Amino acid sequence: MSRLFDPITIGDLACPNRIFMAPLTRGRATREAVPTPIMADYYAQRATAGLIISEATGISREGLGWPYAPGLWSEAQVEGWKPVTEAVHRAGGRIIAQLWHMGRLVHPGLGGGQPVSASATTAPFKAHTYEGKKPYVEARGATLDDIERILGDYAAAARNAIAAGFDGVQLHGANGYLIDQFLRDGSNLREDDYGGLIGNRVRLLEEVTAALVAEVGAPRTHVRLSPNGAVQGVDDSDPQALFTAAAKVLDELGIASLELREPGSQSSFLASEVEPVSPLIRPLFRGALILNSDYVADTAEQRLAEGVADAVSFGRPWIANPDLVERFRTGAPLNEPDVKTYYSQGSEGYTDYPTLAERRAA
Repeated sequence: MSRLFDPITIGDLACPNRIFMAPLTRGRATREAVPTPIMADYYAQRATAGLIISEATGISREGLGWPYAPGLWSEAQVEGWKPVTEAVHRAGGRIIAQLWHMGRLVHPGLGGGQPVSASATTAPFKAHTYEGKKPYVEARGATLDDIERILGDYAAAARNAIAAGFDGVQLHGANGYLIDQFLRDGSNLREDDYGGLIGNRVRLLEEVTAALVAEVGAPRTHVRLSPNGAVQGVDDSDPQALFTAAAKVLDELGIASLELREPGSQSSFLASEVEPVSPLIRPLFRGALILNSDYVADTAEQRLAEGVADAVSFGRPWIANPDLVERFRTGAPLNEPDVKTYYSQGSEGYTDYPTLAERRAA
């Protein structure tokens, strides 16, 4: 019998299956980062997921560098999220909010001023802005006062997430964003208590996670990391040592789950030649371990059978298949997503993908 459809309890969440929805930036909020009504439809359509991890959601204006992405720092944003979480719950689902600070990957043109990072560095490639793609600017290295303020921003966003009806929060510590910029020695050039040795570089991850635990409780706190290989210009000289140390810290904090994005060399998004670190992390982390990146039903089943993963999160398959659980259950073919509408506004390529039942009725 398939393990994908076995229930699992993660923290205080009873999940009916292990087919999770990974966080997916879709760009359907307003310029003020307020969720829009269509987002309630989108998430409710996908409520059969064992757990929905929301799209990355900014904790502050400073930390949000993606056009039309949502936030969780204002009352208007909290009110905008409430219909979304209510719709998911009415449909029988569970949803946690992914909390996001993009660090040096924020362009000043989005209103946050000069970006802040672990050190004064400049990201490669170009930033998404409302006027198209532009080169990144040099970030300033965070002061201790900045770090204290950012910790407060994370805590406030976690409180707002619960007020908005989310079932928990996930810290986005992956993909080259602020937490990742502090973790890795390729972007963290600091010589204080937040830089140098691995124990110092994991400090911000530990402090932010502890702040979230203090706000919402360990059973409602989750973390995402991307341990294998360079991502958006951020890399580390010894990822195995770094991320096993990070896993130990998170285990000690007693968080509910750790999601690992580990792309392979053939991944169509941020590919990596570095071997997965999850086999090393598995014996060190006692919470639920969720694997992500390029999985299909068969490979996900294999990881569950091996005991490396407790659940698997799928990203792009959920975009075009709101009934992904049923398609996996029946072996039905998957709809293909329209890349042109990944980040466009409106319902096209967002809430208009047909389910199996709708196709049969047509």
